[in-house]
Amino acid sequence: MPTTETKSWDIFCRVIDNYGDIGVCWRLARQLANEHHQQVRLWVDDLNSLIRIWPDVQNTGQQQCAGVEIRHWAEPFPAKINVAQVIIEGFACDIPDPYLQEMAAQKCAGQPPVWINLEYLSAEKWVEDCHGMTSVHPATGLRKTFFFPGFTPKTGGLLRERDLLSNRDSIDKHLFLEQIEVQQKSGSLLVSLFAYENPATASLLSAWINSPTPIHCLVPNGKILTSINQVLGTELETGQHWQQGNLSIDAIPFLTQADYDLLLWTCDINFVRGEDSFIRAQWAGKPFVWHIYPQDEQAHMIKMDAFLSLFLAGKGAEFSDKLHRLWHNWNEFENTGESWEKMLEQLPEWQVATGDWCQDLVQQPDLACQLVALGAGYAPQKTTTEKP
Repeated sequence: MPTTETKSWDIFCRVIDNYGDIGVCWRLARQLANEHHQQVRLWVDDLNSLIRIWPDVQNTGQQQCAGVEIRHWAEPFPAKINVAQVIIEGFACDIPDPYLQEMAAQKCAGQPPVWINLEYLSAEKWVEDCHGMTSVHPATGLRKTFFFPGFTPKTGGLLRERDLLSNRDSIDKHLFLEQIEVQQKSGSLLVSLFAYENPATASLLSAWINSPTPIHCLVPNGKILTSINQVLGTELETGQHWQQGNLSIDAIPFLTQADYDLLLWTCDINFVRGEDSFIRAQWAGKPFVWHIYPQDEQAHMIKMDAFLSLFLAGKGAEFSDKLHRLWHNWNEFENTGESWEKMLEQLPEWQVATGDWCQDLVQQPDLACQLVALGAGYAPQKTTTEKP
């Protein structure tokens, strides 16, 4: 990748639901600032969501944190703000009109900013065709590039910090468990459970209670803990422990991004949700089950199957069928206990498959690196005249 100069960047993020949008934008902002030495300003409309995943952030309109300038995106948006050289519109969040007008003024002055729409992650085939396409804004004439994260060389790749895998491989798992006040049960399979509320939780917990292999489940405080309490008739809170049969549950705090990585690296199997934790589970190189964010008309299941098609390419039929069934049962709120038991029989192959998948992904340029290249004008672009 060519050496690039330091440029100013503005990243705009609206928190729609949960922590996926801000999780991705915050990771990206920190990586651009700290690894690529870019001058980054993050505009976010919900500071409380950012504070939840990065407690050093304060609930104030303007601040510096982790090398990034953070601005509260509130209404009315400031007039006459300095426009950055590179602008990222997180997940089609629509840049505020006053800022867009300043962008247009920059274009008229002969210094048009680089405008990038960072799209949601998908493994669908059409993403390769749409990645890098551009459109011209009908009112301002500004050109916007559509940047699609993905899993193949024809996409924008995934967020991956430079030292991520070396940090993963040097983790002291026992120290981390001590820090979150968990004592792993001897001989148990350590499983993290981070998901949306899910009726299939009942069948999964039943299978774990009756499992021939002891299951020690770590549950970060969140929506899935509500489902667990409903199923078990408990009122588990952070810091509490519960045990029945061969299942032990520890309710642990909602973790920062850095600590959540440690959790993924420590556990044997990870249940993850949304986009950010889904990506991090793949860098953990451990078996994982994805609870994809539900969409209308089952559109999310098409996205999930597209990923499974890539992940399972070249794998044996028995392994592929069992993983496919487990993921579908979990996401379609069906009986997940039996498919879990069948998949656990494939654990050694599952471990190899996820490790190999991680190594394949590492061969591709990471998302931040590709964005820096695009911001510097190195990346090829495709052209369309559709409205943004």
